[in-house]
Amino acid sequence: MTNRDASIVLGMVARGDRDHDIAAWFGVNQGRIAEVKDGKFGSISAAPAHELPPKGPPGVKGKRLRAAVGRALEILSSEGSQGVAKAVEVLQQGLERYDANED
Repeated sequence: MTNRDASIVLGMVARGDRDHDIAAWFGVNQGRIAEVKDGKFGSISAAPAHELPPKGPPGVKGKRLRAAVGRALEILSSEGSQGVAKAVEVLQQGLERYDANED
């Protein structure tokens, strides 16, 4: 993990995110999150809220976003250029749901 990652971890901790969700976001085990919390990266400030990823488990969010991409591709395959607007709407909704904070 970089110092920037550690700053984001501290911001997520301050926001109240669960350690296992934070670890999953970075693709590390919870031991790395504990190291950041214990100050192993030195005196690092927490990232501000506007720089944090969305709150919630990224695996579940990834599954939902993947499903939205699949729906959009189905629309494009079946409707061609006529379905572009509908596919874009499905993708926008999927991204908005992915970016939503969840407990």
